[in-house]
Amino acid sequence: MKIRDIDVIDLRVPRDMANAYDGSYSDCIVVVETDDGLTGIAESDTVASVIRAIVEATHSHRNAMGLREILIGQDASDIEGLWQRMYEATAYYGRRGAVMHAISAVDIALWDIRGKALGKPVCDLLGTRRHAGVPAYGTIYPTGETPDAVRRNIDRGLAHGVRAIKICAERFWHQDVARSTKLIQAARDHVGKDIGLMVDVTAAWDTPEDGLKLMPIFRALAFAWVEAPFPADDLASYAALQGEGVPIAGGDLGLTTRYEFGPLFDIAKVDIAQPDISMVGGLSETMQIAKLAKARERRVVPHGYKTNILTATNLAFLGQQENAEPLEYSMSESPLRWTLTREQLPIQKDGTVAVPDAPGLGVTLDPETVAQFRVG
Repeated sequence: MKIRDIDVIDLRVPRDMANAYDGSYSDCIVVVETDDGLTGIAESDTVASVIRAIVEATHSHRNAMGLREILIGQDASDIEGLWQRMYEATAYYGRRGAVMHAISAVDIALWDIRGKALGKPVCDLLGTRRHAGVPAYGTIYPTGETPDAVRRNIDRGLAHGVRAIKICAERFWHQDVARSTKLIQAARDHVGKDIGLMVDVTAAWDTPEDGLKLMPIFRALAFAWVEAPFPADDLASYAALQGEGVPIAGGDLGLTTRYEFGPLFDIAKVDIAQPDISMVGGLSETMQIAKLAKARERRVVPHGYKTNILTATNLAFLGQQENAEPLEYSMSESPLRWTLTREQLPIQKDGTVAVPDAPGLGVTLDPETVAQFRVG
């Protein structure tokens, strides 16, 4: 089962991108084909043209190669060996950042192929399946600038049947605490005590003092976590929020590999790691990060604001974890979010999403959606 080809597909939904902060309106799909007809798919939450350049890069020397040159003709079943080969053969210009995003997509696609070749779901290949379904939480962006807007946007998520909602902070929140407190209180009053709430700050705070103004309201209203309060490299500021009574989450804003998540645990002191499997190094590297987390008694809740491809990937990982950690379920209004795959992965009556049982990731590309939005 040799790798025959690698294709990078650039998808874009036409819209005004000037002030948009929603990556679901564009997507980078990676397709790996084998000589016996098996195909693996993946996506990466990054720039497709950059990933294509990494895949198609011409040889400079043994530590500066393109992924196609590294992979063509190799045994697709040797996922672990190919991960190390890609990492070493791109070390001069990679090791972190966009090169890891490209490796992530290839790795996920290879797991998809392995599952199809063996007739097993990826979840069952990663470990022992412990959960038939995973509880879902809906991410709402934007949250809204008035209490009425907050309620309307939350209702979009609740309509899908989630039992938890993650709202997103804006920069004005720490600049106008009285106004933001009304919005946060409106969210809790609207969902009641039985619906979980989280907040994604999306690095809107510049200093610990910005966050410390708002932590008491999050604590009082029983928020499950505060996510990405600062830029990913500001580890000291993350640590400064410890002891405020609300778990701190991070890692989704571009961190890659166990070598960056180690300091996130040990210096930033985060309670919850949020690797994006499509960026961090794929499923293979996420399993390594899970080992780091377990040794430190921390949690892993993958980031997942893309399409059903990443949702299926996250389900495969979460389904075999010891604890039933929640699945991020994007509420983006992008058509790519809902129509890129033939499979829908709906939220069930109990608020969970079923872990796919089909071989591989359990999702397939919808050719009509790909044709409609493909730009490269």
